Amino acid sequence: MNQIQIVVAIVMGFLLQQFTNGQTDSDLQFLQKVGTLDSLYSKTLNEYREIYIQLPADYNPAEDKKYPVVYVLDGEVFLPNVTNVHRFYSGGFIPEMVIVGVSNDKNRMRDLTTSTVTEMYGMPFKQQNGEAANFSKFLETELIPFVEKKYPVTNFRTLIGHSYAGLFTLYSLVHQPHQFSNYLAIDPSLDWDNQKLLKEATDKISNTDYKGKALFMSLGGQVHMQKPNMTLEEVKKDTTDFTLFARSNLAFSELLNSSKQNELSFEWKFYPRELHGTIAVPSIMDGLISIFQWYQMEHVDAYNTPTTTVEELTKVLRYRQNKLQTYFGYSVPPLPYFLLYIQGDMNMDMEQMDKAKMYFDFALKYYPENADAYSAMATYYIRNNDKENAIKFFTQAFEISGDDSYIKRIDELKKE
Repeated sequence: MNQIQIVVAIVMGFLLQQFTNGQTDSDLQFLQKVGTLDSLYSKTLNEYREIYIQLPADYNPAEDKKYPVVYVLDGEVFLPNVTNVHRFYSGGFIPEMVIVGVSNDKNRMRDLTTSTVTEMYGMPFKQQNGEAANFSKFLETELIPFVEKKYPVTNFRTLIGHSYAGLFTLYSLVHQPHQFSNYLAIDPSLDWDNQKLLKEATDKISNTDYKGKALFMSLGGQVHMQKPNMTLEEVKKDTTDFTLFARSNLAFSELLNSSKQNELSFEWKFYPRELHGTIAVPSIMDGLISIFQWYQMEHVDAYNTPTTTVEELTKVLRYRQNKLQTYFGYSVPPLPYFLLYIQGDMNMDMEQMDKAKMYFDFALKYYPENADAYSAMATYYIRNNDKENAIKFFTQAFEISGDDSYIKRIDELKKE
């Protein structure tokens, strides 16, 4: 197998994963069904709260595997968008994750705004508001424990919010930085209460340790309600209420850019063509890729080059495993099982048996409950005329899976 074939095989591996992610049962009447409805009663909020759970495509309840988790505010609106991005970009750009859509269709203003106001732009404002601290308490003491007890998630959490939910997302970053590892604040309403959160952040952002955390923040193109062609530099100099929303966003981003000592990974993006109601779609895609930029595979050339030694490949795999563990805070396999298998199988075809065994050894190390990993190693031993070890690994595959086909293979080997 030549180098071009190796590259194609790796690409096909990623495509295979995406194809698998996109499949649905043939007897369903819908092209796609997103999110399983669940709910919990909150003593903090004094009400039931609905949530929507989307499990990863490779989730198997028989396996003791846990995933990072994404909490999506206004989940009844944005869960499909997050799910679609995750479906297309997971594996190569972002990890497989459990997605939790949190419903905010009731009491949204109350829960997501960060301080209490009685007037807005000179007019009386009577709608209940300003209870973000209470909603944050609900997340920390009720929702997160509920999800972690019931679903296969780790404590590596991402929070996504748009508009008032974007304001709440930044409130969490400023006041509760221990709750989440990543934040997507989409066109956040930082003009709330005369930029109060921005003023609070000025005292906190520079003195908080955000090492290992990431924020993606976006601004839509409606920077002035009456002057659509106003530039961002003109917005910064404007003092009218018409630019307060955009000015607040720009000021928050400048605050973060001037506070590099806090080690927060921060990206800000302006979408001049997007409205407040449309900006969530591109922001979710760009935001997830941004905050997980570190997750993307490195040293792909090493896998694609036939002359790379076993020692060099082992070093690359261990580097990735250590990197993922550093960010996640717990041990993570360096590659999905199917990539380890494909690489091992290709190297057997190339008669590079030492490399093949290295990949199969890694597969067994990181996926000890996967019967296919033992079957692959058995096949390796067959190719190397070692029936005794082949039988040993087929036996282990059978003990894990109960698949009688492995017994058939064992019997065939014994008769040879």
